[in-house]
Amino acid sequence: MSINNDFNLLNKKIVYDLTPFSHLDFPNHLACIVWMVGCNMRCDFCYNKDIVFAKEGKTSFSQVLSFLKERVGLLDGVVLSGGEATYHNIILFCKEIKKLGFKIKLDTNGLNLNQVKELIELNLLDYIALDYKAPSYKFQEITHTNNFDLFSKTLDFIIKSNIDFEVRTTIHNDLLNEDDINFICSDLIKRKYNRPYYLQKFLETNNNIGKINQSTKVFNKSLLSDKLEIVWR
Repeated sequence: MSINNDFNLLNKKIVYDLTPFSHLDFPNHLACIVWMVGCNMRCDFCYNKDIVFAKEGKTSFSQVLSFLKERVGLLDGVVLSGGEATYHNIILFCKEIKKLGFKIKLDTNGLNLNQVKELIELNLLDYIALDYKAPSYKFQEITHTNNFDLFSKTLDFIIKSNIDFEVRTTIHNDLLNEDDINFICSDLIKRKYNRPYYLQKFLETNNNIGKINQSTKVFNKSLLSDKLEIVWR
């Protein structure tokens, strides 16, 4: 990549916002969160509608790197989120973050296998949170994409890699029920996933993509499979 291309990439405003401090989003680490604009999904329960549909961010990678230089020794890591971070080319950005000594966590929907694979092979990532949005038979209905196969390949690749990671699913009771989660559990077990499976409750806002409210249905946790460790957030 040429110097000019590097400059253009680092100075393009694709960062919607920067959360300067979090002790919750990167397991066992103090981190900042970089929220990137754009996404290749349109999940009904997504509460980051403004980020997903934004055409341009407020901040550039270069500005984030300037912030990070002042946080060396104060923060442990950087969370790359969105939107969808891999909707953009983040290889160079990750290299620059690593030069400063920070660990990197990637939040991803798994649709960009090539970039996830390259990031792992270059040892640029320390942790991945992979969103398993829905079982295959509901994937298009909930994400409004027909790319379950892409997600599936990314999931398999990450499981076979040596990287530290987690799989998580957001629960809205009108969209996913106990049978759906058990189907995902069975699928994960077949793929030899042997880590905790994280379930997180839908966060109601006035700005989610599907314009949905909190469900009145009860989610019966006692019906969930006991063959995989399930952790609620």
